[in-house]
Amino acid sequence: MYELTNVIKKYETKRGPVTALAGIDLTIADGDLVAIQGPTGHGKSTLLQMLGGLDRPTSGTITFDGEDIGTMPERRLADLRAHKFGFVFQSFNLVPTLSALENVEAALVPLTVPAAERRERASRALAEVGLAERLDHLPSELSGGQQQRVAIARALVKEPKVILADEPTGNLDEDTRDEIIEFIEELHRERGLTVIMVTHDTWVAQRAQRTLWIQKGKVKLRTGAPEQERRLRTRRR
Repeated sequence: MYELTNVIKKYETKRGPVTALAGIDLTIADGDLVAIQGPTGHGKSTLLQMLGGLDRPTSGTITFDGEDIGTMPERRLADLRAHKFGFVFQSFNLVPTLSALENVEAALVPLTVPAAERRERASRALAEVGLAERLDHLPSELSGGQQQRVAIARALVKEPKVILADEPTGNLDEDTRDEIIEFIEELHRERGLTVIMVTHDTWVAQRAQRTLWIQKGKVKLRTGAPEQERRLRTRRR
């Protein structure tokens, strides 16, 4: 699915160039459940953005299903984001004036799905995450866990191939965190989705099949983690 070769990302600032990614080589196979950890500001979210086509590398290649998304024309890249990638964020990113149903429907608007079908698919996605009785509720009328379920439904309604999650449990209490991660794991198993998530939470990372440690823009290994080292060395296809 993903093949990254010497991916470098630099940003220009007033103080000079900043290197966010310093040469990433990585393979992520179809159906992988991958956690990305590392210190704040060392490239985790930048890597996730690259994988989702939200940003482009300065150099190096990122291929997804055989296509180089780093050099892909913007129209094709937008189409890929709309159809293949589902995004889940720490802050939920729900529109406060829209109901749960309308927030999920919004993901289908760029796909030119007819209104009746949008509503039916959005209702089904919300039912799947356990919110069939909350379709007309505003985000302010939902708990944090329920808002994250709406965000997950919004990602799922497109029927993506990949879920990219940036600190999906960062704003949740421990019990709700456990509930959301168990639900993501269930989706991964039942749908065969590829799930890639950035997290500071070691408990969450330990639930993944593979954990990548990003430090100073490079993939590194935790000290004393032989199993993690073995997994990182194994290039799966």
